Amino acid sequence: MKLTKHFFILLFVALAISPAWADTPLERHRVVDGVYAIVGELGNRTLANRGNNATFGLVVTSEGVVLIDSGGTYQGAQEIDLLIKDITDQAVVAVINTGGQDHRWLGNDYFKQQGAQIIASEQAVLDQNKRVQDQLISLGNLFDAEFMAQTVPLTADTTFKDYFELELGGVVMQIHHAGPAHTPGDSFVWLPQKGVMFSGDIVYVERMLGVGTQSNSKSWINVFQTMAAYKPAYLVPGHGKPTTLAEATIDTYDYLVFLRAAIGDFIDQGRDMTEIGSLDQSEFAYLQNFDAIAGRNAQQVFIEMEWE
Repeated sequence: MKLTKHFFILLFVALAISPAWADTPLERHRVVDGVYAIVGELGNRTLANRGNNATFGLVVTSEGVVLIDSGGTYQGAQEIDLLIKDITDQAVVAVINTGGQDHRWLGNDYFKQQGAQIIASEQAVLDQNKRVQDQLISLGNLFDAEFMAQTVPLTADTTFKDYFELELGGVVMQIHHAGPAHTPGDSFVWLPQKGVMFSGDIVYVERMLGVGTQSNSKSWINVFQTMAAYKPAYLVPGHGKPTTLAEATIDTYDYLVFLRAAIGDFIDQGRDMTEIGSLDQSEFAYLQNFDAIAGRNAQQVFIEMEWE
């Protein structure tokens, strides 16, 4: 009896001191002082990750917290917030949506209820409104109606065309929309005092990027170049762990350049879509999700380049 009682005391203490977000797949990575990456899983959206299969950013200042992307569901936003509370007592006062994918913005309502300002490019908001029903239907295939009822789509209350600057607690955050990339409204967030770049879905590392019907592979290359010109010392990608510009170039830029060049040659040879499966992309087979995504990427870029 004494052993059993002792065991339950230890169990209670362990639960009491464990962080509230311990069961979430999210990982916290400190980039520099006051700047963090919140790294989600590299795979698909699942019940366990609550739609947070992406990387998010966090800037802690003396006047509050700025969150880069709000999570894929209301519950996904809650998980991010629990992790933030383990880092700082400061409230989230602003959320920047870097694009139109569900995990970039469907948690907005959760943070808006806490008084946060929501910021996004005009093109991101247009894309969010255009695709929201498809996104909710897709998420509804994973989560039950009760779960989904809490996720209320809410777009930004502050929008900008090309550039927006936010300063909080002496920290300057420069938000740039340089053109369409993975989604039409993708933006990158530059912290000049910290040397940190939040790229959103302009950069994928460790896993293969996805070229979808909403993407523009040609512009994506140009947007990457615009972002890279800032020469960030630290880069927080849209998917994957904090990284360097060199790794981002290999896993994202080099792949996009390769894909467009290879498909350009494919088209010049008079070959058609039915043969696209023969395109050799094995140079990038080291990236997670390669088998599931590489073929679809080739098909989408082929369609895109046929009309250029």
